[in-house]
Amino acid sequence: MAQTILLVEDNQTDIDLTRRAFRKLANDYRLVVKDDGQDALDYLLSAGNQMPQLILLDLKMPRVGGLEVLAQIRKNVSTRRIPVVIMTSSAEECDITAAYDLGASSYICKPVDFSIFTETLQHLVSYWFDLNRLPPAGL
Repeated sequence: MAQTILLVEDNQTDIDLTRRAFRKLANDYRLVVKDDGQDALDYLLSAGNQMPQLILLDLKMPRVGGLEVLAQIRKNVSTRRIPVVIMTSSAEECDITAAYDLGASSYICKPVDFSIFTETLQHLVSYWFDLNRLPPAGL
């Protein structure tokens, strides 16, 4: 069964690059894309038993920013245990600190080079889906 990954990203170029990178990795990932924080929260509220197993979250987005999305994810009993990886271009200490304070599972600055980006995603999904053990859904 395909693992569902929710990508929350407003930059179309980054969305396209991420889709391309996942196509290179394998077909066992279902990538759901939401281009702003509010759409992501709406999706998560209506996902029921179709929750993603991993969330890749940008910080700087219109309507609802990534930090607020992260805070809402961690407050909700249905979503609080989903790993949330911040994937952003911001290397600002205040953003990194705020993300971890709100419960980010990891913080990654997006690499500029596509092959490095693809390799980063490969390591990321390998860790979260192959090496790491997550609690059963619904707990």
